[in-house]
Order: sequence, then structure tokens, then C-alpha cells
Amino acid sequence: MQQDIEDRVQDIVESARERMDALLDAVLAVSSGLDLDATLRQIVQAAMDLVDARYGALGLLDDAGNLQQFIPIGIDEERASLIGPLPTGQGVLGVVIEEDKPLRLADLAHHPVSVGLPAHHPPMHTFLGVPIRARGAIFGRLYLTEKRDGQEFTDDDETVVQALAGAAGIAIDNAQQYEQARRRQRWLEATSEITAALLTVSDTTQALHLIATHAQQLTLAQSTLIALPATSAPATTELVVTICAGADADQLIGRAIPIHGSTAGAVFYDHTPRSVKRLAFDIGAGLGIDLGAALALPLHVDDRATGVLLTVRAPGAPAFNDDELQLVATFADQATLALQRAQTQDARQELEILADRDRIAMDLHDHVIQQIFGVGLALHAIQRRIKPSDVALRLNTEINKLDHVVRDIRTVIFDLQAEPAEQPNLRAALDAVVTDLTGNSPLRTTVRMSGPLDIVGPALGQQAEAALREMVSNVVHHAQATELDVTVSAADDLVIAVTDNGVGIPVTAARRGLNNLGQRAGDHNGTCTITAPANGGTQILWSVPLPPAPA
Repeated sequence: MQQDIEDRVQDIVESARERMDALLDAVLAVSSGLDLDATLRQIVQAAMDLVDARYGALGLLDDAGNLQQFIPIGIDEERASLIGPLPTGQGVLGVVIEEDKPLRLADLAHHPVSVGLPAHHPPMHTFLGVPIRARGAIFGRLYLTEKRDGQEFTDDDETVVQALAGAAGIAIDNAQQYEQARRRQRWLEATSEITAALLTVSDTTQALHLIATHAQQLTLAQSTLIALPATSAPATTELVVTICAGADADQLIGRAIPIHGSTAGAVFYDHTPRSVKRLAFDIGAGLGIDLGAALALPLHVDDRATGVLLTVRAPGAPAFNDDELQLVATFADQATLALQRAQTQDARQELEILADRDRIAMDLHDHVIQQIFGVGLALHAIQRRIKPSDVALRLNTEINKLDHVVRDIRTVIFDLQAEPAEQPNLRAALDAVVTDLTGNSPLRTTVRMSGPLDIVGPALGQQAEAALREMVSNVVHHAQATELDVTVSAADDLVIAVTDNGVGIPVTAARRGLNNLGQRAGDHNGTCTITAPANGGTQILWSVPLPPAPA
């Protein structure tokens, strides 16, 4: 009997020693790495080994205390794909998060807040959850289920997992600080690169592309966009995506974002950066593009808003934290610097051009005109000394030509000194054409525009405006239609499509206006086609290739 007791005590001591050794090994293992993802998985695996659990998971919290990341171990990939989305912190998992203390259960299903397990999920009964703390902050929760021997988790299990959680908190804190330091270093390097590049890049588009690309790469975003006002008017009603880096750039470029009812619009007006789980206005709607958490930051010069920087992650990706918000804000400041520098450069070049024009105008007026005038006076004097003849008549003709030259030069001087007219916004100009022509008609009109219309040059823009006016005018005056659909897009080509539900174009109709449309397109190596949709009416497709964007 005495020997049995001694053997039992010895077994308990040996078991405790082995468990302490295992705990120390686990603590050393989770504390040795600085890679955050690897550290999180090591913590879960170590906890499972210590208490002989079949399944384990770690829920990492964000700054607001919400479940940000969930790392499960024990469920294979095939079954995980059948189960579907990872937990979001509801049910029993939420209890551990909210109460901030260990929770040990004999059966998950018997807890009052249990929400059950999803389809295809393996059975789970016994449960142990403990918080992970460090420096007074809660980093996450450690969850363990299904003790392999079929027994419940014990007090000793809870104690040893709490001890591991303490070491895990320090390890997570170290890994997060290391990752944060590395991220800041990458941002500093990128900021230096951009600052150096801005010294050599004077084009606004190139500068903003550089900033958007770096922001997209460093934030692990799906897309980074820069949206600028659609018009220069103070009361602009929408922003247009002008720059896009990352996935789906071709589709998102040119998307219009309403000022009212959008995250970007709110930031544009109050100049306050925002971190949101989802944009208030879904710019991917209708394109088959799903977007997740986003940062929206203002681009402003002094107190005047010039645009908005948006960086958006994929659905299910972690939300942006405060540190990332501050880092991207630095990039927003760099974007503002790019705009200011490009605008200053443009203004300087404009002043240089105006100064050259003034100098040329002065030279023409003070020197060239006076010299021509002197030649004219000399010829007049010679003419008076020549008897009337063919020579005298020819001389008089040339003197008159000199007078015309002087008048032409004076016209050139006036043009050089005149203020350059501001180029109208093509989007607004085309919209105005449709409004002007259909305002007093019963037509139900739909207008859709997409793509970077601002890259269309003034000459082609005028032709596009004239072509649209011709097409809409035909519908208003001849088609007897009740519906009009106008779409304008800019990508590789500038395409204007005008569709109505009217009576169509009679074979005997005069086609002068339609021929003009073809001529306008042909002058720019484009085409104009007229088709009759299956449901009736007419569609005119006017298409002109655009010059390639600068590399």
C-alpha cells in the first residue's frame, strides 16, 4: 500500500514535471519568432499539444476590440472550404471576448448563447477559452476544443493554457511591434523615393500614379484610387476616379462617385480621414467587383479640397488600423505635394509662355511693323517719281500687299496678348448638349459616362460634342421616340452610343447629317455605324481611337 502511494505520487510529480517542461518548451517556441503569422500559428499548436486538444484557434482583435483575424488549426482545407466563412465573434466566442476571462465548458451546445455549428463542421463539445494579454492590453483569445481522451478540460489545463497565453501575449506584442517597425521603414523608404521622384516628375498624372502604386503595395490593398472633382466649379456634385493602381484598374478608372452619400464625398468636404469597413457608395457595383475595408483621405491645398485618396482591401481582409491610417495620411500629403508642385510648374511654364508672347508681340510692333512701314513709305516715294505704267501699277499692288501684311501682323499681336480661353470639361459639355436638346421634349433620357474623358484633346472634344449634338438632334426632331439612351466611354477609343425606340431612319431620308457624322469620325481615323436594334428604334455608334497613354 505504501509503495502504491509512493508510486502514485511519483507519477504525479513526473507528470507535473513533464507538463512544466512542455510548457517551458512551448513558451520558448512561441517567443523565439518575430513573424506575426507564424507566431500566431505556433501559439495555437503549442496550446493544443499542452492540453491534448483536437482543435484550436486564435482570434486576434483590432483596436476597437472586434475580431479581426481568426486562425484555426485542426480542420483540413477541404472541410474548411465546405464550412464557409470563418467565425466573426458571435455566440460562445463572443462571450470570451466580452467577459475577458477564461471560459471552460463540458459541452458548447449547452451554453445559453450558443449559436450552434455550421453545416459540415466537425462535432465539438468540450471547450476552453482564455484571453491573451500583454502590457494591460487584450490582443486576442485562445480557443481549444475536443480533448482527445473524451474528458473535460481540467483546472490544470486552464492554468497551463493561461500561463502559455501570458507568454503568447508578449510574443504577439513583440511580433506586432516588429511588423509595425518594418512597415514604418518601408513607408519611410517609399516616401523618400516619392519625394526624390517628385523632383523630376512635373506631370500631375505620373506623380499621382507613383503615389497610388506605392500606397496599394504597402497597404496590401486590392486597389488604390485617386478621385478628383468632375468639374472645377465650387459646387461640383461628383468625384471621378482618375488614377487607379491594383486590381480592376481598367474598370474603376472613370467611375463617378457622388459627393452626397459617399465616404469619399464626406472626406472631400470635411477634410477628415476615415477608416471604414465598407465604402458608403460601392464603386464596384455593377462591375462584379467586391470591395472590403477602406481608407479615405483628403487631398487638399491649404483649406481647398482637390481630391480624395482611397485605398481598398479585398472582402474578408483585415480592416485598417490607426497606425496604417496615419501612414497613408503621409502619402496623402505627398499626393497634395505632387498636385501643388505640378500646378506650380504649370503656372511657371504658362508665365514663361506669356512672357515670350509679350516679347514677340513687342518685337513685331516695335521693329517688324516699323520696318515694313518704312519700306512702304519708300515705295510710295518711288511710285510718285515713276510715270504711269505697268511698273507703277504693279508697285502699287505690292504696296497694298504690305498694308495687308501689317494688318495680319497686328492681328497676330492681338492673339498673342489675349488671355487663353479655359478648356471646358468634356463630361460637362456633353451632358449640357443632351440637356439643351431634350429639355423641352417628352423624351425619357438616360446618360451614362465612363472612363477618363479628361484625356480627350480639345480638337477631338469639339468633334465629339458636335457629333453628339447631331445624333441627339436627329432623335428629338425625326425619330418620334419616347426613350433616349446616351452612353459615352473612353478607353482605347472614345465611343458615343445613342439609342432610341423611335420609328427608325427611312430609306428615303436625307442623310446629310449622318454623312457629317461619318466625316467627323473619319477625320480622326474613326467610324460611325447605324444599326436597328431587334426591339426597334435606331442605334448610332460613333467611335474614334484615342492616343495611347504615356508610359
